[in-house]
Amino acid sequence: QVQLVESGGGLVQAGGSLTLSCAVSGRTFSSYQVGWFRQAPGKEREFVAAITWNAGSRYYADSVKGRFTISKDNAKKWVYLQMNSLKPEDTAVYFCAAGFPRTPAIESEWSSWGRGTQVTVSS
Repeated sequence: QVQLVESGGGLVQAGGSLTLSCAVSGRTFSSYQVGWFRQAPGKEREFVAAITWNAGSRYYADSVKGRFTISKDNAKKWVYLQMNSLKPEDTAVYFCAAGFPRTPAIESEWSSWGRGTQVTVSS
């Protein structure tokens, strides 16, 4: 089983930046993908970004494309989400996910989840 622990959330002003980290442990395979989802109060969990563990292919939601960057450190088994030009609409609990998704943007395609880290963007 894969364990995921997010960190790096906090309070930031609009236009600012934050970098989230996801520590991956347990049994993993080179074909795994790791992704980020977010969920605001009263809203459904939505896809943010994903990266393949072996090839490093990246996928982004249109809402964050050009502002967020997903990356990984194979040796440390960490995945990062660098968030720039943050907007109040980015306020949410951000979750790290892992699995073998056929379509990364679909939540049910992922098998393992972290507990989340809160990101609050003030105006």
